[in-house]
Amino acid sequence: MSCDAQRPDKRAIAKCIAEISLNISDSLAYELTAILLEGDAVDIEVGDKNSGSALRTLGKLSIDYEIIESTNV
Repeated sequence: MSCDAQRPDKRAIAKCIAEISLNISDSLAYELTAILLEGDAVDIEVGDKNSGSALRTLGKLSIDYEIIESTNV
């Protein structure tokens, strides 16, 4: 994930990360948001890759994302 918004909403981004990811606490979501907004890409494991509303939210927050299928079964 990466973010190119001019005025990103840190709280909304952190909330979205916490909601769509597996095993990420709110505090870790805020840390990842800070890293993201510094210009570094972050990787998260998504609980349900078909959660369209979460993916639409990422788009509204100007967050670019790439879904990479896990090879672990």
